[in-house]
Amino acid sequence: MTFLAQEIATQADDWAAVVERLPDIADLLPRPGERVATIGCGTSWFMGQVYAGLRESLGQGVTDAFAASEHQLARGYDRVVVITRSGTTTEVIEVVEQLRAAGTPHVALVATAGTPVAEKAESLILLPEVDEQSVVQTRFATTVLALLRASLGESLDAAIADAREVLAEGDDTAYAGLLDAEQITFLGRGWTIGLAHEAALKLRESNQFWAESYPAMDYRHGPISIAAPGRVTWAFGEVPEGLREQVEATGARFEHRDIDPMADLVRLQRYCLARAVAAGINPDEPRNLSRSIILDDVS
Repeated sequence: MTFLAQEIATQADDWAAVVERLPDIADLLPRPGERVATIGCGTSWFMGQVYAGLRESLGQGVTDAFAASEHQLARGYDRVVVITRSGTTTEVIEVVEQLRAAGTPHVALVATAGTPVAEKAESLILLPEVDEQSVVQTRFATTVLALLRASLGESLDAAIADAREVLAEGDDTAYAGLLDAEQITFLGRGWTIGLAHEAALKLRESNQFWAESYPAMDYRHGPISIAAPGRVTWAFGEVPEGLREQVEATGARFEHRDIDPMADLVRLQRYCLARAVAAGINPDEPRNLSRSIILDDVS
C-alpha cells in the first residue's frame, strides 16, 4: 500500500479529532470582523482560498488568499493565517519574517515541529498527527480546512459522515466510468472554487495527467469548448442552473454528488490513487516534485 492510500484513509477521523481541539486553540485564529489574509503555496494556497471564500460568505470579514510569492500584505490586515505542511518552504519563511518585522499578528498551521516557520511564527498550531510521507498532500490540507471551517462556526458533522461513506464505498461506484476519461475539468462556485483548483492539482501531481479548473459560472465563457465525448466536467458544491444539460449536450460526462464538497474532494483523491495505480505510476513521488520547495537564492 502506498503512503498516499494510507493518508487518504484517515481523513474522516482526522477531521473529527481536530474539531475536538478547537476550544483550546480558537483564540489563535481570526475573529469575526477582522481583516484577514491567508498565505500558502500550492495546495496550502488553495485551502486558503476555500477558507477566504467561506469566511466572506458568512459575513465574518474581508478575507484574501495569496500565494506566498505574490502577496499584497502591504494593504494592511488585522491577522494573517499561514498554512504550510513542511514549515520549510522558502517563500513562506520570508513572509513570516516580514510579518514578525512588521508586528502583524499571525498564526501558522504546520505539520512538522522544529522547522523554520514553526519556530519563527508568532503563534503556532502544530498538527503532527496529520503529517504525511507522500509528497502529494491530502490529509494535512483537508484537516487544516476542517479546523478553519469549524472556527467559523460551521458544524463538520455532515462532512465527516459524508467522508466516511466515501472512504467505505466500493471502487465500482466511487469513480465508476471515470478511469478512462481522457481529460477532466473541475468546477466550483463561491468557496468551492479553491477545491476545484486543488482537485486539478491533485490529478496533475499524482498522474502526470492534464486537468483544468474554473469558477463554474465562468466555465461557459470559453472553457466549455473543450468538452467532448470521453471527457469529464466534475463540479464541487452548487451547480449553476442549466450547466449539467449544457455539458451533457457536448457528449461529455457531468460528474457531481450532492455531498459535502470537502468529502467529494476525498472521493477525487481516491480516484487519483486508483488512476495512478492503473497506470503504474508511484503517486508518492510525483515527477519533478519534492515535499518542500527550498530555494538557495530568491531575487
